[in-house]
Amino acid sequence: MQDAKNATAPEVSSIHWKTLRYFSIYRLCIASILGVMLSFYSAIGSQRIPYQSAVLGFYFLANVASLAILHFYPKRFNWQLTFQVLLDLLIMTSLTHVDYGLRGNLGIMLLVTLAGAGLVGQGRMVLFYAAMATVIVLLDESLHILLNAAEIVDLIQTGLFCIGFFAVAISARQLANRVITNEELARKRGEALKNQIVISQHVIEEMQDGVLVLNREGKIKQHNPRIGQLLGLGNPEERNLSTYSTELALSFRNWCARGGDEPVLIRAPASGVHLRARFIATGSSERDVLILLEDLGRLQEQARQLKLAALGRLTANIAHEIRNPLSAIKHAGELLSEDSANPTNDRLLRIVTDNVQRVERIVSDVLELGRRDRVQRELIDLSQSLPSFIEEFALKENIPSGIVQVEISGHAIIAFDRSHLRQILWNLVGNALRYSRQETGSIRLSVRDRDRENRIELHVIDDGPGVDEAHREQIFEPFFTTHSRGTGLGLYITRELCEANGAHIELLNSPAGSDFCISGRSVE
Repeated sequence: MQDAKNATAPEVSSIHWKTLRYFSIYRLCIASILGVMLSFYSAIGSQRIPYQSAVLGFYFLANVASLAILHFYPKRFNWQLTFQVLLDLLIMTSLTHVDYGLRGNLGIMLLVTLAGAGLVGQGRMVLFYAAMATVIVLLDESLHILLNAAEIVDLIQTGLFCIGFFAVAISARQLANRVITNEELARKRGEALKNQIVISQHVIEEMQDGVLVLNREGKIKQHNPRIGQLLGLGNPEERNLSTYSTELALSFRNWCARGGDEPVLIRAPASGVHLRARFIATGSSERDVLILLEDLGRLQEQARQLKLAALGRLTANIAHEIRNPLSAIKHAGELLSEDSANPTNDRLLRIVTDNVQRVERIVSDVLELGRRDRVQRELIDLSQSLPSFIEEFALKENIPSGIVQVEISGHAIIAFDRSHLRQILWNLVGNALRYSRQETGSIRLSVRDRDRENRIELHVIDDGPGVDEAHREQIFEPFFTTHSRGTGLGLYITRELCEANGAHIELLNSPAGSDFCISGRSVE
């Protein structure tokens, strides 16, 4: 039964308790003002000062007590409000009873009390307060009629007051309902707007593209962290766009003058990145402009990766299909070479065998490229692994060990997949051997440490003719080769395996020969 009663009881929100607290403070102020006015009341000839002082003193203490209860015991909302309204009705009626001349003035105070109760109260309780005020006033008027001669004007005034009680209570309640509804709606909309702002801010901060908000004078108002990397925004006091990119500032002024929605290609002076800028009018009151900056290099790299991923899947499938007939051709060629005594046939068989071996290398390289994502990085000590690799390479290629030399300085530890590092070095040293003079010290493996950056550099240097300037931008592309027997996949696979291990490879400018530099991390 108690649960059912609680379920049907109206919910008392924090807004109701807050307004009740303000109502209690108002009543305490009224009691204080009436007490001050009482000290001057003797000037108008009243003989009831002791009685009125006692009533007002009780009224002040009761208000203090009700405010304290409200502060320390915020429960039973309707009971506390009813007590305060009933107290006001009894006190005001008592004051008018002893001095009938105050009826008009203090009657207005009863209307104010009912209006406040209507704003603070809940549901039909405001009608109960109006009925309670009507009963008390009618009883007081009846007592006055019995003790004194009453006039018809007094009866009319009392009736109007009683009608006014209900009118004020109902009107105040309707107004309170509207205020509470609007405040709740504003609160919900405020929460929704706050959540939307938080989500939008998080999305903007995590965007890979730069977001920039300018006013029409070219002053930067807002930007996300990515824009700081693209344009090099540093000093927050320098908020003029022309400080960071004169080219972008010129494009912005042209857009402001002509409009349009065509993107503009620019180059960021701080980072050297090629960017695509789009200008969008926000429609705000200040006519701010939104600029979206896209890194073209990143977009091109994504397109290249997608293209190469599709190409890798295709070539891997083709490689698996080629391997079986290729093995059969190789085996048949070996059988024919055993039975043939014709020199012409022997030459043809050697051509077949050489080309079969070349196709096998291509197939092996393609299959190895498909396994680039299987990375198991570990800390490798190059001071121990490089001499072992050189010994194995020299034995396999049948060359003197002094052709390849090692130079190690500093902390020679690199985080890398061991099998990937072996294949990378085999490709690079093999290329260096092919183009070098093949003399003592023609190939150098140089390890250089960068302790402050936790990076390590591994250089593969040869004394050959070097890479032609026209080919420097293409040497890492798949199937590009300048050697008649090359597959064109060695350096491409080398670059892919480096990136899979979080490293970077580049061809450095060298006065003689070529210098391939692998930059990797020296910690996991």
